[in-house]
Amino acid sequence: QVQLVESGGGVVQAGGSLRLSCAASGSIFSINTIGWYRQAPGKQRELAALISSSNTNYADSVKGRFTISRDNAKNTAYLQMSNLRPEDTAIYYCYSILKPRTTLKWENYWGQGTQVTVSS
Repeated sequence: QVQLVESGGGVVQAGGSLRLSCAASGSIFSINTIGWYRQAPGKQRELAALISSSNTNYADSVKGRFTISRDNAKNTAYLQMSNLRPEDTAIYYCYSILKPRTTLKWENYWGQGTQVTVSS
């Protein structure tokens, strides 16, 4: 069974940094895209950052502050968040488009989410 497990959330002061990790586990044939969406209280879930084999995609609000990377050998993605702002406070959900060995079809997966709180 494929799972996405996030880690690295927490509480940080404005201007600080955090690093999130998302590890995809299970019988995985291939990962196309992996990254994070986020959902702040009372708001819709929105894209934070995604990485595919050929490019990266960032929300305008995080460009220049967040950097996404991936380790294909470990099926893991990382989100380095710097110069954090109170408006970055949200639950960060890992998301991936991957192909399990059991189906060999591209499927969407979500993690359980990790809380990031930025205090002013």
